[in-house]
Amino acid sequence: MGDSNFVDYVKIYARSGKGGRGSTHFRREKYIPFGGPDGGDGGDGGNVILRGERNYRTLLHLKFERHILAGHGQGGSGRLSKGKDGENKTIYVPLGTVVFNGETGEFITDISYDGQEFILLEGGRGGKGNNYFKTATNQAPKYAQPGEPYREKKIILQLKLLADVGLVGFPNAGKSTLLSVVSAAKPKIADYPFTTLEPSLGIVSVRDGRSFVMADIPGIIEGASEGKGLGFRFLRHIERNSILLFLVPADSKDIKEEYKTLLTELIRYNPELIDKQKILAISKSDMLDSELEQALAEDLPESVPSIFISSFTQKGIPALKDLLWKTLNEQPFHDLESIVHKPMNIRLDDLEDDFDYGPEVGDNVDGEDSYAEFDLDA
Repeated sequence: MGDSNFVDYVKIYARSGKGGRGSTHFRREKYIPFGGPDGGDGGDGGNVILRGERNYRTLLHLKFERHILAGHGQGGSGRLSKGKDGENKTIYVPLGTVVFNGETGEFITDISYDGQEFILLEGGRGGKGNNYFKTATNQAPKYAQPGEPYREKKIILQLKLLADVGLVGFPNAGKSTLLSVVSAAKPKIADYPFTTLEPSLGIVSVRDGRSFVMADIPGIIEGASEGKGLGFRFLRHIERNSILLFLVPADSKDIKEEYKTLLTELIRYNPELIDKQKILAISKSDMLDSELEQALAEDLPESVPSIFISSFTQKGIPALKDLLWKTLNEQPFHDLESIVHKPMNIRLDDLEDDFDYGPEVGDNVDGEDSYAEFDLDA
């Protein structure tokens, strides 16, 4: 994918901090030679926390930071001094990030709103000092608890764009041009396949200050649901769109068949996409005269609303925006929590550039850990 700044998939090794050891100290002062136990508790290990941050648009900032290590708790000391807690480590992610177990593919959580926090790994609790174990029958315990061990996990972060309308079409259907016309987005446009190698978002203004978000999903090819072409890389973004706007050019050999092929690829990828609201737009219709347009209209799929548009002449553009806005407002409100927190796992075999992304971890109880970094791209 080159050096694209749009990164929607990263793998990370995360490790919380281990708890500090409790102290076995005894009070020793000039006039109190046999003071009791005053060993303090160890500090708690730091947590690894995921946090939604609306100012991030991709996972680019995590591309080269794949070892996320929270701080260890420090050991306790005399005079009932508690060890310092380990520093928490926060992983900031864009809204729409889905988190999976990197070893099993199991769904862990979804970060869907700004400021949302999820404790991915809790740090180990600090051990109790010997003062804690003092009893009436044992006034001088000579033992303390070790701190709890750290927790570690390999995770996969996938970004699924949150947009009201997702543009679906084969390469050169005119999706990027349409997005540039209806919004202030400036996607890369040229007349060759896969010009758009990363999704683009645009804010579409309707009227009276109303607007919605449209996403240009890169060109799908037949077989994308099987991982061909850009495959799974971009199909996952479509899962979050409220409306799927299918774009088929007027010069297509068979508009109905092309729409059917696109829909089939989406359903093969995720059968639940059949329930999405769909609209079919016939692009580049400025090349049609009224008679040919009428003839084509009579042969369009009856199961989906359709409209003829031209990004070049603006034909049908206002009507398309009104139709999209009307359709969005007719849909029942869906609580995003109910959509994204349902169990959904991934198949690790379908993922790209697999590698061993974990440190080699040493002692997990006492002392500092040692770890050797692997070549993440090996």
